[in-house]
Amino acid sequence: MPRRRLSGRVVSDKMEKTVIVQVERTSRHPVYSKILRTVKKYVAHDEEGAAREGDWVTIEESRPLSRTKRWRVVEVAED
Repeated sequence: MPRRRLSGRVVSDKMEKTVIVQVERTSRHPVYSKILRTVKKYVAHDEEGAAREGDWVTIEESRPLSRTKRWRVVEVAED
């Protein structure tokens, strides 16, 4: 089964080998049809330390790496 992949913006790179990625999703309200924006933050492992704050990255599910890290950075698209 393929692992989930998400893309978002790095909002913090203050830790070693770890970044916080903010992923934004949109959905439509089932009754009122208003478009809702949902924002969620994921803690991701960045082994090379290539991602900087403000960069767009693609993250992928992984095994638990620490208490909060369950994602890893796959690709960094500099912005």
